[in-house]
Amino acid sequence: MSREFRHIIRIADTDIDGTLKVGYGLSNIKGIGTRLAHTILRKANIDPETRLGLLSESDIEKLKDTIANLEKYGVPGWLLNRPKDIETGEDLHLIGPDLDLRIKSDIEELKKSKSWRGYRHAYKLKVRGQKTRTTGRKGKAMGVKKRALMRRGAK
Repeated sequence: MSREFRHIIRIADTDIDGTLKVGYGLSNIKGIGTRLAHTILRKANIDPETRLGLLSESDIEKLKDTIANLEKYGVPGWLLNRPKDIETGEDLHLIGPDLDLRIKSDIEELKKSKSWRGYRHAYKLKVRGQKTRTTGRKGKAMGVKKRALMRRGAK
């Protein structure tokens, strides 16, 4: 049975290069890192060394199902990106544009509650405790101003 090589695979609304190995190809999806990708492959019984373009249609469907239902396949809660979600209280894993929208809404909630992190986000300052004396400068260039030097003959 000969399989045709596909150069682009679409999984979770993301186009992935078919020449990559499956684990690293899955990590191109926003919200899935290499560790979670290898866990997904283990749960779906797919060899991580195969190329993504050589997978059969049934293997790709198995991958899509596993990604959509991580909780059902027994992926531990500490590996998910939203454990104990504030709104639902469940362990969730968001990928793609859903993750982007949820992060934006979280930042807006921080701004609305006027927490310290929300204040830092609102004023476009560093949020995680980094120093700001020399880095993170935006806008007008700042430097050392030189005083006018006095000439030898002038008083």
